[in-house]
Amino acid sequence: MRIARFSVREGSPAAGTVSFGVVEGDTTEPESLVVHALAGHPFGQPQATGETYRLQDVRLLAPMLPNKIVAVGRNYAAHAAELGNQVPDVPLTFFKPSTAVIGPTEAVAYPPFSSDVQHEAELAVVIGRMCREVPAERVPEVILGYTCANDVTARDVQQREGQWARAKGFDTSCPLGPWIETDLDPSDLAVTCTVNGELRQAGRTSQMVRSVADLIVHISEAMTLLPGDVVLTGTPAGVGPLNVGDEVAVSIEGIGTLTNKVIKRG
Repeated sequence: MRIARFSVREGSPAAGTVSFGVVEGDTTEPESLVVHALAGHPFGQPQATGETYRLQDVRLLAPMLPNKIVAVGRNYAAHAAELGNQVPDVPLTFFKPSTAVIGPTEAVAYPPFSSDVQHEAELAVVIGRMCREVPAERVPEVILGYTCANDVTARDVQQREGQWARAKGFDTSCPLGPWIETDLDPSDLAVTCTVNGELRQAGRTSQMVRSVADLIVHISEAMTLLPGDVVLTGTPAGVGPLNVGDEVAVSIEGIGTLTNKVIKRG
């Protein structure tokens, strides 16, 4: 099931309404896609309202507004190596604030304090229920689904400041979307990133040093995860620069494509 968060475009009696919905149809034929609105949130047993829209008549938003985003660094050996780093002995975790989140087609605003902003295509895990100290065998029970993410990073700031709060937490640095896929095996999915149509990153989740289950176990040992929280699982090799005017697209097998433009912060 594909769960989206959307607003209804002008011209409809429901214009401006923000809802969750289930997207149905063939993704290779975008004009065939429809979204069935849900009452309330998608956790537990979501109920359909009976309202249906063509996907082209709504605006897709970030599929979730998380309480927190827990991200994992250097979880692909080749990516760690390309930046001259070793794979850490334990997962290297950091936070991105909720204010960093944007959705499909929203713009990444290039921050004025950086001159080297880079893309990082990632599989994102969306938590479906409150949990803590999750054993490995029960990890699937706490996951709502998966979506595409771009861990946009001010690389020069990351290297200069040593800690990553500003480098990875600036406004618009966490695009998510286009929707949450609930029926997916995350163990071996293709992850790609293009910039202006040029392939930059191409990896597979099977190359992750630590699996989704390992990461959820590790993170939940330390903190309670809430419904809607997002875990970013790391990026494959091939990270590179973004410039104002670029169009960056993150695609993950079985989910879809998240596309964003880069603009100058106004």
